[in-house]
Amino acid sequence: MDASKPLAYRVRPKTLEDFVGQEHIVGKDKLLYRTIKADRLSSIILWGPPGCGKTSLAKVISETTKYKFTKINAVTSGVGDIKKAIEEADNPLLNPSGKCILFIDEIHRFNKLQQDALLPFVEDGTVILIGATTENPYFEVNKALISRSMVIKLEPLQKKDIVKIVKNAITNKDGLGDYNIKISDETIETIADISNGDVRTALNGIEVAVLTTKMNSEGVIEITNEIAAESLNKRKTMFDKSGDSHYDNISAFIKSMRGSDPDATLFYLARAINAGEDPVFLARRIVISAAEDVGMANPNALVVATSAMQAVTMVGMPEARIILAEAAVYNATSKKSNASYLGINRALDDVANKNTGTIPMHIRNAAMEGMEQFGYGEGYKYPHDYPGHYVEQQYLPDEMLGTKYYIKDDTVD
Repeated sequence: MDASKPLAYRVRPKTLEDFVGQEHIVGKDKLLYRTIKADRLSSIILWGPPGCGKTSLAKVISETTKYKFTKINAVTSGVGDIKKAIEEADNPLLNPSGKCILFIDEIHRFNKLQQDALLPFVEDGTVILIGATTENPYFEVNKALISRSMVIKLEPLQKKDIVKIVKNAITNKDGLGDYNIKISDETIETIADISNGDVRTALNGIEVAVLTTKMNSEGVIEITNEIAAESLNKRKTMFDKSGDSHYDNISAFIKSMRGSDPDATLFYLARAINAGEDPVFLARRIVISAAEDVGMANPNALVVATSAMQAVTMVGMPEARIILAEAAVYNATSKKSNASYLGINRALDDVANKNTGTIPMHIRNAAMEGMEQFGYGEGYKYPHDYPGHYVEQQYLPDEMLGTKYYIKDDTVD
């Protein structure tokens, strides 16, 4: 094994038995495990966050399969690389089986033309595609490819899985086994905790710690909690603001405000800020929540939210975090009413799909002198001329009389 390669590369599993984690898809009784073992794989898309084992799983398949295995990276490859792989697969001298497994890392980076170039060969079975992506493939990958592949969702590795992998890397001769390392279980757990489900981050961190720490007088490299934390720099962010998790986190943020949970609201807001989300984008979400979810139960929420958005624009980060937090907590702790939201949706549906009649003549606009003779504005009762500033009269068209759009709920005073 080339010692110049990163630790994460050197200690990748070679067999399914060596693979750690993702038991929900590669456990011994699971379909993917049986398929790989039987070398009966069909095209698959491996979807999951960085460091969860997508490339390692492809490596295991490459060690297991009898078919020609070709790996390309979508960042550095193009249609020419795809055609070359197909030509080699079709060459009976180079590949008697006439099939190949083509692993495309970061397949979401391929444009539509590049993805389309794969279609006929996936369709006729010349290529068994294994695509790996950190992005939601249903958004980023050609629908025709998705329909011909099995989409497999990988989860962030559990803490116990990362602990096991790090311990193996420390003792493995291909890893750090030649070093005399002293590290406690507590420190390994700290590394696993900081890495947040990304084993590559954990392995990179322990490698940096070992290579930059001097041996003591006894010839031992002792890795403490402080050294480990410094080597990993800081807790790994759980999501990229431009990735699929962006949508999951903002959804959780909005639903926490709607669900009146200020603690969860602040948690997901903190995740968004830590990932570098645009504070004005976050402020707009709070404005929408104030109108949609708080609504008439506390109309002042919209005033607070719009003021917060203006203040965030003026102030910027890091102080904007305080303004965002205040407005978000105000929404979360307010009474809720979506009566206006439901009402406008019902009205829009009727306007788009029903014969809603015509505006009653008495409330039409008599803009020019003489229009009254045609009934414009005739008979209109000005409410302020009546006790309580209210008078009974028809406003809806005849066809819509009795229709209720705004249905006041018990949270509205």
